[in-house]
Amino acid sequence: MLSLSDLKLGGIISVNNEPYQIVASQHIKVARGGAVVKTKLKNLVSGSTLEKTFSGSDSIEEADIARRKANFLYKQSNNFAFMDNEDFEQFEFDQEVIGDMEKYLKEGQEVEVLTFNNKPVSVALPTKVTLLVDSAPEGVKGNSAGAATKSVSLETGLEIRTPMFIKSGDQVIVNTDTGEYVERV
Repeated sequence: MLSLSDLKLGGIISVNNEPYQIVASQHIKVARGGAVVKTKLKNLVSGSTLEKTFSGSDSIEEADIARRKANFLYKQSNNFAFMDNEDFEQFEFDQEVIGDMEKYLKEGQEVEVLTFNNKPVSVALPTKVTLLVDSAPEGVKGNSAGAATKSVSLETGLEIRTPMFIKSGDQVIVNTDTGEYVERV
């Protein structure tokens, strides 16, 4: 059983025997009443959202989620194909499940797949990924009070701000949580 303090962003709990990921959480302490946590939950199987308030007396179960390594194979129309690294089984996720993660996926990339009852339900990207700079304008020197940056396009179509010295063909590390440039490889 989990306590109210365990209901943190990104956590996965079980509600009505289905896995839900916490996408928003707000801890509220009322003067004479007990503490409550207002949450916004996303169902990992159906993709629907649910707003639920938990009090100190509620029993909160952690979802029985297994994490496995898989490789991204390819994208075909709105489906993304993956292969499990242990048993080499292939499975697909649709565009709704992948969402904005598409900007960080390239063929052969290793990701973590969350499974519920031995069925893949979601993908978790590594915190940092290495991507190739597809196109970058020439850096122009000028008056700049701070660090000068420019917008570059990466191999997956993602556009990020980088320092002026980055050029086409460079490999850069991008933080998948923030979508920001980290360093050049």
